[in-house]
Order: sequence, then structure tokens, then C-alpha cells
Amino acid sequence: MELILNGHNSLYQVEQLQQALFSLDAPGVAVSAVHRAPKTIFFCTRITVGDKVTYGHRQLPVVNDTSKNFYKCLRQSYYEAALPHLPEQPAWGALAGVRPTKISTKHLLEGGTLASADKLLQDEYYVTKERRALALACSEASVRAVELTQKQDVSLYIGIPFCPTRCSYCSFVSRTVGKKPQLLQQHQEKLLQEIKATGALLKRSGSTVRSLYIGGGTPTTLSALQLQELLQAVRQHIDLSRCLEFTVEAGRPDTLTEEKLQVLKAYGTDRISINPQTMMDPVLAACGRPHTAQDVRKIYAIARELGFDNINMDLIAGLPRDSFEGFQKSLDELIAMGPSNITVHTLALKKGADLFENRQSLPSREEVARMLSYARQALQTADYKPYYLYRQKYMSGNYENIGWSRDNRDCLYNIYMMEELHPIISLGGGGMSKVNLPNGKLERWHNPKFPEQYIDQFDKVLAQKQELCTLLQQLNNEN
Repeated sequence: MELILNGHNSLYQVEQLQQALFSLDAPGVAVSAVHRAPKTIFFCTRITVGDKVTYGHRQLPVVNDTSKNFYKCLRQSYYEAALPHLPEQPAWGALAGVRPTKISTKHLLEGGTLASADKLLQDEYYVTKERRALALACSEASVRAVELTQKQDVSLYIGIPFCPTRCSYCSFVSRTVGKKPQLLQQHQEKLLQEIKATGALLKRSGSTVRSLYIGGGTPTTLSALQLQELLQAVRQHIDLSRCLEFTVEAGRPDTLTEEKLQVLKAYGTDRISINPQTMMDPVLAACGRPHTAQDVRKIYAIARELGFDNINMDLIAGLPRDSFEGFQKSLDELIAMGPSNITVHTLALKKGADLFENRQSLPSREEVARMLSYARQALQTADYKPYYLYRQKYMSGNYENIGWSRDNRDCLYNIYMMEELHPIISLGGGGMSKVNLPNGKLERWHNPKFPEQYIDQFDKVLAQKQELCTLLQQLNNEN
């Protein structure tokens, strides 16, 4: 759908909502217009699809013209015009961002109640009752996570931007090891230096690590010896005395061995992910994942035998060649296996992924909705509770990804990172660090995206860490 702006240049805010509500190839033209009068700002959206023309209107007193109110009126007018063209009310209403729970979490942290947060999501953002309940449950988990932190706490992310092969739905910035195997060791050498430098800088700044997450890519693409080397460096240079959670995203079963799991266990990893995405072998093959469901069962059993009792497992609703029945069987099997976390993703068609150009054999929007509805019912029946939630662009059916946990095993890093509740310090190729500023904004630092750039620009990486930790020190020293 074509988007035309008239009287304003807030393309991102309107385009986000359009992409959430309409398919990539939807026909029609949308015009988002703003007119400023002496005392009032008028917002009007006109959407034309074929012979059908609809309008949405909002007004904002000039005295209330903050960026937050301005953007909200823009989206509300667009949503009102869009709704008659949609087959049903969108699950997330006029919310288009990747972090819809930030609104309800902020409301609760500022003293609001669950009832007033629910009313906010309903009256101002038109979120459906079912999604409001999910958002509020996740916001309650976020409030609990905040209560575990102190001012000087940070979370640490270490990225390994390599995979053995690329899955068809993936667009992450990572390298497949088969193409440039020498890059992995070169990246490792620089990463060990960054770990050492960051540990010293964090100590000097007075910051303490509350959660540690090693992700990717696929960290277990590393050999057992490389994993040991990495974890030794972490233990040697990073003070983990206040760390409540140490996660390694083991991810793909085809990269896991008993030896690697033993290394993870020996160095204090207390949470891992083993991610099948589906337990249907034909679907795995269609996604380009070179393992079977039996491989998942085998490595999961080994992990439990080694004493890992906090395991996450991922499923994706909407994969090619999958069906409601296949998704149902996959989820039922995972629930029977009994991991502490099950994360249910909705397939997102990302521009860097093979599936973006080749979308044959994908389940319909209605079938994905059935999958997600079944997941909520089955997981709640099995005593899992939603604890974090996020969305992505081009997500099937405009739905969401939800992390479910039981036995109070919420992943703290996921909450701190997604809700942006305290600083996230990221190491490795593609990492992004974020520090919360007193004015409510975030300061961001990006490590170079690709491993080659990370290696070549490593001096810049260390300089940015120095700048970042100097800011942390200033913030920690403020009353």
C-alpha cells in the first residue's frame, strides 16, 4: 500500500502501523495529514482501496503537543481509517512497536494498577481483551524483575555471530562457518580481548552484572575447546558474584554434544536453550535445519542427565509445510518433556531471509491464529505463565512472540533487555549496548555488524566500551 504524508514528516510512526495492519503487497493508498491551527492540531487519515474510501480523525490541543501525544494521534487516526478494510479487529490494535508491554510496565512502575493499565491499553490503543491479559501478565513479571535490581546493575550479552548453516526463516547478521571457518577463530581472539577489557571497565565504573546471556548466531557452533576458552575468560575477567542467571543459547541440536554440555555445566551455566522450532521432520527439512526431532529428544535427555534443570525450548508458529495438527503435536511433546521455559514465536517474513522471496507452503493467517490460540490454552493448562513478549515487522497475522515459564523460572535477561529496564552491555560482532539516561532516553553503542568488520575495527570497539563505562561510572556516582 502506498503511503503519502501531508503536513508532517513522521514517516516511521505511520509506516510501522501500516506494516503491522496490512500485508506487504496490499493494494491501495493511505494519506496521513496534519493541519496546525492556532489552538488545535488536526489529524486526518484517508485510506482508499478500490472503490472504498475511509477516514480517521483526531484533534490535539496545542498545549498538549508532546511527541508522545502527537504520535499517538497520528496512529489513532490511521487505525480508525484502516479498521473498515481489515477482516477483524487487530489483536494489538493501534500498537505497532516491537515492545507493546513497555506501556503497561511503565504504567505499573509509576504506581498504576492492573485495572488502570488494562483501561489504558483498551481505551487509547484498542488492544483486544486477550492480548491485554498477556501484556499485563508480562508487565507483572517485569515489575518482579525490577525488584531484584539495584542502581548499579547491568546485564551482559556476549554474541557469537556464527551458525553452521542458515535456516530459511533467519535474517540475523551471522556467518555460516562453512564459508569462512578461519573467521570464527579470529573473532574468538578479539572477543577474549573485549571480555578482558570490559571486565576491568565495569569494575572501575562500579557496575555489577545481574544477568549474563551468551547468544548468537549459535554459540555452540564453537568447538568444546573454544567454548571452554570463552567461559574461562568470562570467569576470569567478569565479576559474577551478583549474577542471578547465566544463560547460553545452545540453540540447534546439531551443534550440541555431551562434551560441550559438560563444558557449559563446569563453568556455571545454569540456563540453556535447546530449540527444535518444530518436532515435525518434514518441516525441519523445509526450514533448512539439518537435524531431526529425535536429535532434539536425545540431546535434551543428555542435558537433563547432566543436571540442567532450567532449559528453554523454542517453537515457531507458521513455518513452511507446517499445519495446525503438526504444531499441536510439537507443542504437546515439548510440554510433556517439561522444560522450564517454552518460547512460542510467530514466523516473521524478514527481508534478509530466504523465505521472504519464497513463501510457498506457508500456513494461512487463520491457521497461525489457531496455533497461537492452542499454545496459550495448552501452556496455561500445564501451569506455564507468560513472562515476556515482543513483536517483529512482517509477522504472520500481526501477532507476537511470547516466553512462557513455570516454577518461577522467568528469564531475567529477556525481561531486562526487552523492557529496557537497565543497561545492557553487549560484546562480540553485532552486539548493541544500551544505557538508560536520567531523562528517560537511551544511549546506544553498536559493535560492527559483521565478524570481518568487528575484527578490522576492534580499536573502535574498545574505545566505545571505554566511553560507555565512563558514562556508567558517572551515573553510578550520582545520588
